[in-house]
Amino acid sequence: MRTRPFDWLALTLLIIGAINWGLIGFFQYDLVAGIFGGVTAWGSRIIYSLVGLAGLYCLSLYGRIDNRIDGRIDRIDRVNIVDRD
Repeated sequence: MRTRPFDWLALTLLIIGAINWGLIGFFQYDLVAGIFGGVTAWGSRIIYSLVGLAGLYCLSLYGRIDNRIDGRIDRIDRVNIVDRD
């Protein structure tokens, strides 16, 4: 799968969200809210929204990963068949 710059951005945002949820779960500390001044602050709401949009965008990775793997397997099978003959 060829990654696009937007894929990297979405992955980075998901990692930020995962770390934040881990901190909330283990230590009851919301890092994003701590940095931007509370859960309802504009900065926090923007980060939360971007993480949510990145999660929705990353759902498309499932389709792109499957298609790329299937195409590679078909190509490998065709090469092996040609080599055997």
